[in-house]
Amino acid sequence: MKGFIGEFEELVLLTIASLAEDAYGVAIKESIEKRADRSISIGALHSTITRLEEKGYLKSWLGEPTQERGGRRKRYFEVTHQGKIELHNMKALRDELWKLSKATLSLTK
Repeated sequence: MKGFIGEFEELVLLTIASLAEDAYGVAIKESIEKRADRSISIGALHSTITRLEEKGYLKSWLGEPTQERGGRRKRYFEVTHQGKIELHNMKALRDELWKLSKATLSLTK
């Protein structure tokens, strides 16, 4: 495995993948906050997105200007092929570790 992505990076990538064509800053932030039941700052999200783009795991583009945004455009995100590979690698690693540790992580007594 080339490298590891952090927990929040993985959460951002998976959220972007789940939002598909609706993956833009505010939607990503709201989805993470709702699903993970935790508050995140837009700054933390943007730095993570920038880092993921630099690693080649995300690509982005600007949408069309809209009236409701005062003529501003949204930046949309998509997980790249390399990002998908990294997510699959992380899932395989987690699955392997869960399988190996299932006896010690059992919640039954």
